[in-house]
Amino acid sequence: MKGWTLIILMLFSAMGYCDCPEWTQGRAIQEMSALKQQIKEWDNAYWQQGESQVTDETYDDLRTQLLQWEACFPHVIGHEKAITAKGGNIAHPVAHTGVRKAADKHSLAAWMQGREALWVQPKVDGVAVTLVYRNGELVQAISRGDGLKGQSWLEKVNAIPSIPKVTTGLLANSVLHGEIFLRQPDHIQQRSGGLNARAKVAGAMLRHGASPLLSELGIFIWGWPGGPKAMPERLQRLAEGGFPLAQQWSWPVADISEVENWRKRWFTRPLPFVTDGVVVRQSREPEAQNWQPGQGDWLIAWKYDPEAQATQVRDIDFTVGRSGKISVVALLESVTVDDKQIKRVNIGSVRRWHDWDIAPGDRVLVSLAGRGIPQIKNVIWRGVERHKPQPPEQRHFHALSCLYYTLDCHEQFLSRLVWISSSGVLAISGLNHAGWQQLVDTFHFEHVYSWLELTDQQLQGVPGFSAKRALEMWHRFNLVRQQPFRLWLISLGLPLPAAALRHLPDRHWDEVANRDELSWQQLPGVGAERARKLVAFIRHPQIAALVDALARQRITGFSRQ
Repeated sequence: MKGWTLIILMLFSAMGYCDCPEWTQGRAIQEMSALKQQIKEWDNAYWQQGESQVTDETYDDLRTQLLQWEACFPHVIGHEKAITAKGGNIAHPVAHTGVRKAADKHSLAAWMQGREALWVQPKVDGVAVTLVYRNGELVQAISRGDGLKGQSWLEKVNAIPSIPKVTTGLLANSVLHGEIFLRQPDHIQQRSGGLNARAKVAGAMLRHGASPLLSELGIFIWGWPGGPKAMPERLQRLAEGGFPLAQQWSWPVADISEVENWRKRWFTRPLPFVTDGVVVRQSREPEAQNWQPGQGDWLIAWKYDPEAQATQVRDIDFTVGRSGKISVVALLESVTVDDKQIKRVNIGSVRRWHDWDIAPGDRVLVSLAGRGIPQIKNVIWRGVERHKPQPPEQRHFHALSCLYYTLDCHEQFLSRLVWISSSGVLAISGLNHAGWQQLVDTFHFEHVYSWLELTDQQLQGVPGFSAKRALEMWHRFNLVRQQPFRLWLISLGLPLPAAALRHLPDRHWDEVANRDELSWQQLPGVGAERARKLVAFIRHPQIAALVDALARQRITGFSRQ
């Protein structure tokens, strides 16, 4: 769970999070109470047992969701506190300011404008701590808490070998702010992601009793209130005092392009820790006594784009493919992942949808799979009251259904037309799903070859078709008549493997229709079961009717001798 800074930022963004749900007061109480109780359980597990039961991204998103609902229904239920971190009873000698987040490259460039002596560092992904040294000895280690007070972590920090217990020189009497992190040699952020490293560190630090993980932790010092003014000296002193990482991973930058280069380099190359972005800071900082939570305007973070984004399911849509297979599509509130806007995700089969148990109103994590295909990673929240739509009955759709149009067949019929016009079949260019939809709605097609009957005058009257497009479409419909017999067999959906089709000697439908199961089995890839299906397909009444329609249009291989 992240600290108070993120929660404050979420408060400012909550009102723009999404539209308010149209709930009755009773429904609002139900939904908000359920989510509030869940967040409370996660908080208790995190702060009392040191266990992170959900990822930080899921927690952050659902807390933002709750804050947004509270803004929509301000008088329904008690509000969540903006600060969830346990403040503790030990005051920080110098407050943790937190770090503001740049929305994008342009906002970071605007922040950098006019500022001097800027440095960039990796934004190490761990948990924040204050170390206090007096007369060369570590006397306090304080969790960040609410930024003003935290809990004593001295016992745990003393068990971390990589954190110096004694210091000399300027560090002998110092206050240091840093990030305790899980050491990850040769970690590549782009390849391995966050590994939930922050939660593992928090668990080790918050859990009662010793943890074997403590020996695997390190520290990155990113703040030295009252330290040397010049960054090079500050880094050198830290390195000499046993804190070398800041010097190794801090670089001066003059413009946004340099920051962008370091950000990309650290995202794609090996580092000794998990990161979630970069931090740009000024060497010049205000006096330590003036540091206050939420007021660290001398530094800013530019986080990496998350590999997954949370969004809400608007609706569930069912589509029927040309073979009769029913697919389920989740329609989403628009979300951007890796510069790609996602509004819909194909879930797959009805069975897979039931396994996922996704309904309108649920919140899901969306990412990009191979080739940039959107996918749902998981469902992060299901509401109390859910209404799942009823899918079409699979028994009504199969390889021989919807060759003729009915209202119930609308989806599969259109899928057949789109497939027939594709490059691997009849190759009718210039017609996509929307174009076929327009033709079907205008001319009320009887079957999947009704377009062969259209005249150029009829096409001129299609709404949305220019005269030029209508003429081009008519020419294409005429040219397609010259396609070879083999492609027309494919367009019918003849269940013949590609290898068998290449070896098929038949040049007329009558030859195909006269084949029995034994003759089909002479072709490569055709066994007894496939042969049986081929004979049944050819003898089906609707196939016979379509063959007659093609014959009337004098299509090669179908016209009567």
